[in-house]
Amino acid sequence: MADHQIEHNSRLLIDIALAVPFVTAVVLYIGAAIVSSRYPHLRKWPLHRTIFWILGIFLAAISVIGPLAEQAHKDFTAHMTSHLLLGMTAPLLLVLAAPMTLLLRTLQTTSARRVSRYLKSRWVRFFSHPIVASILNIGGLWILYTTDVYTAMHQSVLIYIVVHVHIFLAGYLFTMSMIYVDPIAHRFGYAYRSIILVIALAGHGILAKSIYAAPPPGVPAEKAEAGGMLMYYGGDAVDLIIIFLLCLHWYRATAPRKMTLATE
Repeated sequence: MADHQIEHNSRLLIDIALAVPFVTAVVLYIGAAIVSSRYPHLRKWPLHRTIFWILGIFLAAISVIGPLAEQAHKDFTAHMTSHLLLGMTAPLLLVLAAPMTLLLRTLQTTSARRVSRYLKSRWVRFFSHPIVASILNIGGLWILYTTDVYTAMHQSVLIYIVVHVHIFLAGYLFTMSMIYVDPIAHRFGYAYRSIILVIALAGHGILAKSIYAAPPPGVPAEKAEAGGMLMYYGGDAVDLIIIFLLCLHWYRATAPRKMTLATE
């Protein structure tokens, strides 16, 4: 009984420690939104972007903290649910929250210019390239589920942390490289991004079918089938939103030009 209580208290302390960065991110964002909205020369920061940020942080948090995260260690379907939240849904919401735009609005001119120069740096340009971001995102998942990494991350806290940080960051980079909400160092054409997006989505779908047919090491067949289906159809739902937003941005970028040509 005493050992169980000690284990419970230890898990609680770990959850609290893990929750600190998420709570901090929400507080900083809301604070920045309030500060930037007080500048008379700027429009009030949109409420919907703040809501996107809070929801995104919340979904990312519950995927690594609490009952779902604990169940994900034992159940592959719960793990896949966590993956969809951490690597796809949360990054999409956070990209739509436009955090870099808010940061640049809040900073003083000198600091904002310094951040802008960093966003144009060679490393940022490299990792935000649609092809690189797609390889990091989809390629990382292939490595996770087709090698011993999936088993290893449940045996090592360090590997577990590295894998989940990678899933989140790769998902964010992938999403921001496909739909431009924040300032970005290099802007690729809509057709170019669309082609890469289709290839990346095909890779994600093939992986989901592969998991269904050939379970990762240590995963029962029925759990792999359920997880593979969740990855396939749940991923499609998020991907449809990205496709819709990309097409919407494409339409808005070309529609005014077409209207002008039609009236000439």
